[in-house]
Amino acid sequence: MTSPITLEDSDQDVTPSLFPAAILSTDAEALQAAHALAEAAQAEVIQRDRERRLPWALVERFTASGLGSIAVPRAFGGPQLSYVTIAEVFRIISAVDPALGQIPQNQFGLLGVLQAAASQEQQQRLFASVLAGWRIGNGGPERGSKHTLDIQARLVQRDGRWLFSGEKFYSTGALFAHWIASKALDEQGRPWLAFIQRGRAGLRVVNDWSGFGQRTTASGTVLLNDVEVDENNLIPLWPLADKPSIQGAFSQLIQAAIDLGIADGALRDAIAFVRDKARPWIDAKVERAGDDPYVIADVGRLQIELHAAEALLHKAARVLDAVAAAPIDADADAAAHASIAVAEAKALTTEISLSASEKLLELAGSRATLAEFGLDRHWRNARTHTLHDPVRWKYHAVGAWHLNQRHPARHSWI
Repeated sequence: MTSPITLEDSDQDVTPSLFPAAILSTDAEALQAAHALAEAAQAEVIQRDRERRLPWALVERFTASGLGSIAVPRAFGGPQLSYVTIAEVFRIISAVDPALGQIPQNQFGLLGVLQAAASQEQQQRLFASVLAGWRIGNGGPERGSKHTLDIQARLVQRDGRWLFSGEKFYSTGALFAHWIASKALDEQGRPWLAFIQRGRAGLRVVNDWSGFGQRTTASGTVLLNDVEVDENNLIPLWPLADKPSIQGAFSQLIQAAIDLGIADGALRDAIAFVRDKARPWIDAKVERAGDDPYVIADVGRLQIELHAAEALLHKAARVLDAVAAAPIDADADAAAHASIAVAEAKALTTEISLSASEKLLELAGSRATLAEFGLDRHWRNARTHTLHDPVRWKYHAVGAWHLNQRHPARHSWI
């Protein structure tokens, strides 16, 4: 059994540099910025994965371009672009580097939490910080707990100060962030979301992520030892249990978009490798691997499955746009409809990301396993990212909705 990580007195958390950020105004501008970032990310993507080299410059470019604030509501000065565009932005980036796509994933999910649970004053101030270039990272679930909603971290009030203590893991985005958002229970057992500024005494972010996929997300440990939290940065979460929202559906939409991006990148690399580098099998009696009838059929099947997943993702995003256009505080059916639409998409994006990245190696042949090509990263990334939440429960939720009109659970994983 490994010893817990401890926070030494000499350890001092360092706040990332803050640079000005653009504010985008149209869907077209966001898609153009995403394509430009993806093109820049293509360089050295294999080396970054192999060496676990964190993409600091690309993260800074993501923020500076204005992509980090495209979900900020118009009422608070943001562009509030469509969910269709937000999903496409994550797909575009993740088709090249899904680790880069995952780093801001939690920021967008947390923006959804702010819309659902924060006061107007908190929304005004925290949304403004994102528009100014602040990044939000996640002080994630805890290792050794019973499940992802089992919270051991504690928030106590002492001498008029709110103090947060706990050890978090799966903290994607935290190392790159200016805000760390993390959950803890107060002395009455109620859950709070604390927005904690980087550089606070007692806070430490550790880049100890050792997963075989999504290697450069820095999804490691956040240590908090009596870290002071400003009272106006505490958001009560327990009211969400009785309040319909699309916060969970929005979070899952981005997860699905990342998985679709992985599938897209894997299939593109498979086609390119078969065309240019793979050798045909002797029994096919063809000059090119691309003329093997079984290879052709497999590529066709994967392409159809990719397009089906893409169609469901876009449909789900349109549902979210429609549901978000009207107040949903008391419309449980609308919120459930959004969650089910995203669950259907997530089921297919999970399946195609795994099958495309696995089939890539089979179709390309043994040469495709050479380290110089880095093609194994697609499967490693797909297998790692799709473990965020079990797809078997997506099928269950969809079946329960259509068969028994049963609403899905209210949390961030449906």
